Amino acid sequence: MIKLNFYKNKIQGHKNFGKVYARAKNNKPIEIEGLAKHIAQHGSPYTKDIILGVLSKIAGCVRELVLDGNPVKIADLCIFTPAVTTCPATDAEHFTLTRATRAANGTYSGGNIVTVRMMCRTTGEASREHMTQDAELGYTALAEKIKAGELTLSNTKGEYISGLGSGTGSSSGWGDEPVVNP
Repeated sequence: MIKLNFYKNKIQGHKNFGKVYARAKNNKPIEIEGLAKHIAQHGSPYTKDIILGVLSKIAGCVRELVLDGNPVKIADLCIFTPAVTTCPATDAEHFTLTRATRAANGTYSGGNIVTVRMMCRTTGEASREHMTQDAELGYTALAEKIKAGELTLSNTKGEYISGLGSGTGSSSGWGDEPVVNP
């Protein structure tokens, strides 16, 4: 089950300022070894060690193929593709394949390449439509207390108008502050 926490929009002047949103609370990440164990428990004829070896090889090979410019599709999961972030040049003649350096003030110089990364676009059974249809959703314990009126969201990050006191959380960078990550 995916558990949800509440957040308030904190962007002054935004049409949805002060409105409440929900975000998925992520559990502890499952490492590749945990994934291998999980697969082995699903009736696989292979042991965890063999599955772990294959998964480790897949991770390295996908990275290598994407760095060669090849999208890699894993059916019903995702398509891995290469992507770059660049700084603008005045024209094509002045564009360089040199990495840009970011100054303290946020400007870039010395080249046009900012980052190279791998993107992942879901496909098949992992697509948004299928995931939305198949997801089982619920609230975190804190969200349940807010829904029941035992706690109230405040306008300040990680504080409540009534209830348990202050909590901690991290911002998405879009102006929606979390109430707390219980």
